Amino acid sequence: MRLHRLAITAFGPFGATQEVDFDALSSAGLFLLHGPTGAGKTSVLDAVCYGLYGAVPGARQSPGTSLRSDHAPEGLTTEVRLELTVGGRRLEVTRRPAQPRRKKKGTGLTTEKAQSWLREYDSGHGWRALSRSHQEIGEELSGLIGMSREQFCQVVLLPQGDFARFLRADAEARGRLLGRLFDTRRFAAVEERLAELRRGAEAQVRAGDEKIINLAQRIAQAAGPAGREWPLPEARPGEPGLAVGVLQWAAVARAGARERLTVAEGAVSAAESRQAAARRALEGERELARLQLRYEETRDRAAALEAGRPERDRCEERLRRARKADLVAPALDMRDEAERAYRAASEAREHSRGRLPADLAEAGAEQLATMERRFRQELGELTAARRAERRSAEIDAERTAVERQSRADDELIQDTGHWLAGWEATRRGLQERVEDAQEAATRAEQLAGRLAPARRRLEAARRRDALAVEAETAARLLSDARESALAAHEHWLGLRERRLRDIAAELAAGLVDGVACAVCGSAEHPDPARPGDGHVDRATEEEALAAHRRSEAARTAAEQRIASVRERLAVASAEAAEGMEGAEEPVEAGGRTAAGPSVAELDALVAELGQEHARAHRLAGGTHAAREALDAAEREHADRLDQCRQAERRAAARTSQREALDREQAALERDLVKARGASATVADHARRLERRMGLLSEAAEAVRTEEDAAQRRKEADDRLADAAFKAGFDTPEAAAETLLTDAGHRELQHRIDAWQAEAAAVADRLAEQDARAAAERPQAVPDAARTAYDTSERLLREAGAALAAARERCSELDRLSRRATEEVRALGPLRREYERVARLAGLTAGTSADNERKMRLEAYVLAARLEQVAAAATARLRKMSSGRYTLVHSDARSGGRRAGLGLHVVDSWTGRERDTATLSGGETFFASLALALGLADVVTDEAGGVRLDTLFIDEGFGSLDEQTLDEVLDVLDSLRERDRSVGIVSHVADLRRRIPVQLEVVKERHGSAVRHRSADGLSD
Repeated sequence: MRLHRLAITAFGPFGATQEVDFDALSSAGLFLLHGPTGAGKTSVLDAVCYGLYGAVPGARQSPGTSLRSDHAPEGLTTEVRLELTVGGRRLEVTRRPAQPRRKKKGTGLTTEKAQSWLREYDSGHGWRALSRSHQEIGEELSGLIGMSREQFCQVVLLPQGDFARFLRADAEARGRLLGRLFDTRRFAAVEERLAELRRGAEAQVRAGDEKIINLAQRIAQAAGPAGREWPLPEARPGEPGLAVGVLQWAAVARAGARERLTVAEGAVSAAESRQAAARRALEGERELARLQLRYEETRDRAAALEAGRPERDRCEERLRRARKADLVAPALDMRDEAERAYRAASEAREHSRGRLPADLAEAGAEQLATMERRFRQELGELTAARRAERRSAEIDAERTAVERQSRADDELIQDTGHWLAGWEATRRGLQERVEDAQEAATRAEQLAGRLAPARRRLEAARRRDALAVEAETAARLLSDARESALAAHEHWLGLRERRLRDIAAELAAGLVDGVACAVCGSAEHPDPARPGDGHVDRATEEEALAAHRRSEAARTAAEQRIASVRERLAVASAEAAEGMEGAEEPVEAGGRTAAGPSVAELDALVAELGQEHARAHRLAGGTHAAREALDAAEREHADRLDQCRQAERRAAARTSQREALDREQAALERDLVKARGASATVADHARRLERRMGLLSEAAEAVRTEEDAAQRRKEADDRLADAAFKAGFDTPEAAAETLLTDAGHRELQHRIDAWQAEAAAVADRLAEQDARAAAERPQAVPDAARTAYDTSERLLREAGAALAAARERCSELDRLSRRATEEVRALGPLRREYERVARLAGLTAGTSADNERKMRLEAYVLAARLEQVAAAATARLRKMSSGRYTLVHSDARSGGRRAGLGLHVVDSWTGRERDTATLSGGETFFASLALALGLADVVTDEAGGVRLDTLFIDEGFGSLDEQTLDEVLDVLDSLRERDRSVGIVSHVADLRRRIPVQLEVVKERHGSAVRHRSADGLSD
């Protein structure tokens, strides 16, 4: 990478545009960048870094600070333009940071966003634009350079103070720097991954051990008394012998359970024998008691039969006579039936006689039938009159319907006339309603377009007010942080100055007789310096420095916070003022945003717009209903006109219909007068004839029925007398008294059958020999036998329960033991995997006994890189020190710390190896310079061999004597062998004489300026 040209405008201390021609400066290979303190030497390097990466090195661009020059005029834009060649391509990158500018409309300032441009030079077509995206430009340049901003600042800008601290730092600090430069995060990720795998495997093993312990506890519970005889051995998760111990103990528990199962089986067998003997004894006593009771019951039943014998004889005699009377029963039933029929016929005749006229009360059946036939003939002659009467009624109904229709049509014509009279006013009202709804819809759309931006502005105003309060709080915190940082810085500088005054006493404290002094080289120390009053040691200074750095970090955080708050405040203020006159929100001095429209004003505006929009929306929502109402009214208008015309036509037709009905009804009425006679209607006259016919028919039938019933009663009397004589009864009445009902027959027969069955059963039971023999034996005692049997049954149940529990215990122990064996078998591979992963994790983390130096994997990789850096730095350090010093990497442990990142210097004059912290000030400078150059070479190779043709070296040359300075310059001059150009940043006056090509930064009232000086003379 080679720099060609740099143009700086309104950047840092430079108020106007300044150009740096690196091609002219690099022509000599070595050039000097000098100027008074605060003129802007470092700002030139900041501009180079800003052009490449869009940010300045380190903490020089804290949030809340601006890159814009305070000397720049108002209309001049801050800009950095850098032209360079990298990766064989000539590029030009232009960057403008975020900066305030005047509003195009209205008054005040607004913040302009940061911008970037990238162009490439083509020999055939000149400059052509590539991109204006910050992200794309950053990715393009980072890919070509091959280094991050931190690596570039460490390798190209070579900050000497950082490398001096690197020489004196401990292994941890060196590891952080080298880790950033060489990106060893993947090795740290390997350590973390292995540690994570180890924790996961350990958790799995512990979980498996806990499962085994839980199974062992369940085995102890299942073993019962056997488990108490052989208690579970103490076991904790993670112990190697846990699985074997649990399996052995489970085997012992199973053996004890099986022994108890054998004992329980013997106890059950004995209890079963005792229970069978008790059951047989109980059954014998129960049988003896049953037979004795049976014999006593039989004797009682025999005595009862003998006492009931007279009653049984009476029942048999009554049943015999009743069976004879059953022969007369059919004749008796026939006589009773004939008597009932005659009485019913007589009652019916008397009833019918009472409904006939007096002259027909004694008439016979033939006379009554003749009169019925005469009335039936007269009824048949009324059929035509009935049809005429029905037609007359229909004519009345038709005339009523015609009148009803006439009245309805008159009402329709009248109602339609009234409705049509107001039709024009109704139509105009509906049309106006449709037009109002359409206008409301247009108004609602307009209000909706204004309501959404107003709501966004209201929300932005609320955020603006909240952020304004937060900005004031952040400003107070920033002021406090700056005061604290300034006080801590002054305190540290004061302690450092006091320590430097007494540094001789501090060096003298480390002198040993016979050992050469690190300052003068003498082995004798006749008068070593002693600390004075108020001496400050190194620890105190470092503590003050740490406090200073903490306060600086707090200040930086406060600046970042206030910058973020102010940026969000500016955005919220701009959004709140959007759409107002002067759309850009004015910015006050100090970055605070001036107040725009208040929240109350915007809230009132939103409420007013919302209410208007709601009203318009409600009116617009009635558009469809208004159109439907207008269409419905027009349809009703057409329907009413059509109905009115039809009603008029129907009225004309009804006049002729009325006349025809009147003529037809007059003709019918003349015939009906003759047919009705004395009745009101023909139907009444017909019903009257039908009633007379019914009475005559009923009376004739009643006379004939009575005569038939009298004849059947006489025949039944003759048959009953004959049946009673044949059955052996003197009179029919005696036979009737002897008769029994079916229920009486069944009851007597059942009583006789029961006596016979009971006599047979008693005879059979009296003949039983075993019952007779049992009655002769002593009385049975089944209760005692039952008690003995219950006792044996209870003992058998207890023995059976004990046996079932023993079997269940053995089964459960076998099942749990199998599970424990499976868990142990499954845990084996997990335990082996855990041991392997734990061994690897311990090795990479430096905690394993196999890692003798306790070196982590990342430290091991960084140690290899440090060894390369030391080798590359030694090539230049030997030349700068006239062959005296060599940098070597050391992986030895010191002070109980881990090894890996030690850095020592070998002094060829003494042949001893010592820590780099013992170098003097000048030796530290050229050693750190050699280390920086060596690190640049290694990082360049690590980045893919990107060629670095331009380097910058910061302050530190003032600590060198004349001879050492010549040697250092020779080394730097040798860099030109690789066609490199080196820029030295220094105040040393002697360098101005030794280096003819110079870039001078001059301080002026209106901003700094740069001046080029070549070997021939001075040029602006």
